[in-house]
Amino acid sequence: MFYPADPKALARDVELYLEQALPAEIEGEIKGLIVPHAGYIYSGSVAAWGYKVLLSRSYDTVIVIAPSHRSYFEGAAIQEQGGYRMPLGIVKIDEEFAAALLKRGGVVQSNIHAHQGEHSLEVQLPFLQVVLKDFQLVPLIMGAQDVALCEKLALALFEVMRESEKQVLVVGSTDLSHYYPYNHALELDGEVARNLNDFDVQGLIRDLGSDKCEACGAGPIITTMMVSQKLGANASKVLKYANSGDVSGDKASVVGYLSAVLYRMGN
Repeated sequence: MFYPADPKALARDVELYLEQALPAEIEGEIKGLIVPHAGYIYSGSVAAWGYKVLLSRSYDTVIVIAPSHRSYFEGAAIQEQGGYRMPLGIVKIDEEFAAALLKRGGVVQSNIHAHQGEHSLEVQLPFLQVVLKDFQLVPLIMGAQDVALCEKLALALFEVMRESEKQVLVVGSTDLSHYYPYNHALELDGEVARNLNDFDVQGLIRDLGSDKCEACGAGPIITTMMVSQKLGANASKVLKYANSGDVSGDKASVVGYLSAVLYRMGN
């Protein structure tokens, strides 16, 4: 539904999106990405701007935090064993990291059912497979997305990372405003972009709470920013914004997409 099932066609599409994206010079350690999760025909070109910054980098483990579209539940759901079978091969789960996260108790729970049929996490994997080649996955689906959960999840992830020697990247999966006229979507999504460019977590929380902007993956954005901050990130940059109206030409009711990178600038 969201990308080609044929491995050659899928790899070709991802590589084409990456070729068309302009390279961003990020001087510093990349700790996190914010990327969209719609069908590739709509958001693949935007996602590619984010993933392109990873081409010369490597990570042992990638944590993907994504929102649940199908069911509501408290906390965050992890699949802790096995892997995701994708057209480009199986993405293995970092079972050691997952076990350490579950051992802490609290907000992360084993719940494979939340992952079944959920596109928001799965659509990130082909891009990661192409740009990183070899990595393990920690897949997290957020049911609730309140600020308290974001804080607890960010702390749990950071504590496990701190005890590990692995190079870890955090990816937050989100789309932005849904089904507004084109110009109104630009206003709403512009608020998210402004807070990301300012690396202002509290500002984003405030603006989301007052309906100045919206995101279906608000929790993943906030959690990714919080974890990245704990890992030493002090800067964030929006790399690309577009919405479905830019692709379809229908500007009466659009969905917004954005890619951003969170990184540690300076010493």
